[in-house]
Amino acid sequence: METKESLFDPLLERAEAYGKSSLNLLRLKTVDKASNLVSTIVSRLLVGIFCIIFLVMLNIGVALWLGDLLGKSYYGFFIVAGLYGIIGMILYFTHPAIKEKVSKQIIQQILN
Repeated sequence: METKESLFDPLLERAEAYGKSSLNLLRLKTVDKASNLVSTIVSRLLVGIFCIIFLVMLNIGVALWLGDLLGKSYYGFFIVAGLYGIIGMILYFTHPAIKEKVSKQIIQQILN
C-alpha cells in the first residue's frame, strides 16, 4: 500500500505545481489586460482634455473675431452658438446610426 502512495505523491506535486502555474499565468494575463485598459483610458482622457481646451479657446477666438467684424462682440457668440445648434440637431437625428457604429467598434475592440 505504501508503494501506491509513493507513486501518487509526485503526480500530486506536479498537479499542484501546474495549478499554481496556471493561476499565476491567469493573474499575469489579467494584470496585463487591466494595465493596458487603464493606460489607454488615461492617455485618451489626457488627449481629450487638451483637445477640449483647444476647441474652447478656438471657439472663443472665432466668436470674438466674428463679433469684431460685425460690430458687436455678442453677435459672434450667437453665430458660433447657432452653428453648434445646427451640428447638435444633425447629431440628434443621426444618433441611431452613430450609436450602432460605436457599439460595433467596441465589440470589435473587445473581441480582438
